[in-house]
Amino acid sequence: MAAEPIDLRTSKPGEAGAGGCACGHADENEIVLDTRQIPHAIRHATIFGALGAIAPGFSLDLVANHNPLPLLSQLTERRPGEFEVAYLEDGPEVWKLRLTRI
Repeated sequence: MAAEPIDLRTSKPGEAGAGGCACGHADENEIVLDTRQIPHAIRHATIFGALGAIAPGFSLDLVANHNPLPLLSQLTERRPGEFEVAYLEDGPEVWKLRLTRI
């Protein structure tokens, strides 16, 4: 299998000095992280990594198979006042929360 060349850019094709990751894709309107398939050993680290990438004013919808109260406690400890949390679905089989960065 041959390796494909990688084209590194500092802006979107056709734009000079644009911000973001320069992949050429627009930010998603709705960001959903379904945690049900993430191995338990790395689940919280994965979620915190995703939350760290959310810009102020944007949200991440988190889908879980249980009420993520331990995660919310960690969020309050690690990032006090940075996120608003709203339940979109409240069990009993699926929980969906919207975490909005303030």
